[in-house]
Amino acid sequence: MIKLLLVDDHELVRAGLRAILESAGDMRVIGEASDGVEAVKCCRDLTPDVVLMDIRMPEGMGGIEATRRLLRQEPAPKVIALTSLADDPLPSQLHDAGALGYLTKGCPARELLEAVRTVYRGRPYIDAKLAQRLALGRRDGSESPFQLLSPREMQVLMMILDGRRNVDIANELNKSQKTVSTHRQRIYAKLGVETDVELTRLALRFGLIADGE
Repeated sequence: MIKLLLVDDHELVRAGLRAILESAGDMRVIGEASDGVEAVKCCRDLTPDVVLMDIRMPEGMGGIEATRRLLRQEPAPKVIALTSLADDPLPSQLHDAGALGYLTKGCPARELLEAVRTVYRGRPYIDAKLAQRLALGRRDGSESPFQLLSPREMQVLMMILDGRRNVDIANELNKSQKTVSTHRQRIYAKLGVETDVELTRLALRFGLIADGE
């Protein structure tokens, strides 16, 4: 059973998340918090496996600082950042804070559950829209070849960079292996690479992933 802590300043949002998560059968919400300070205390007292963290909380400690503090605790939970496309910070800043998963609010229930299971296993998860924002969010402002990719292609790309096989990506996205293979070939063609090694080098050069990850 995956133990979850929900952090959001809107009670209705927490109630909606709770209903979806607890309908899965393998998840249980063990606590809720309305701001970062409360989240840090709840996490210390309840030791959840995964924390769903709203990034934009207007009162008290925000989601980024709360994420940093949670990950200094022992044992540290896995954190999934919840944001919207209009929100700052960019996913790269959320990664710097230590979040392992990134979801836009309003994502399909199936994707929410899959993200929780993936992050619980210690693997990163990023939804398609945020993956594209990550590609467009270069800090030096220069043009990135990853702008050529669609949101779905960016999502598949991030999974490839995480070392996942076509069959794993297909299972996670609920797509056929043939569809994933087609995405992979389109990514290669658009970026002018032929192997995963070349793809990784390109991602490193343009700051999509950090050296040593």
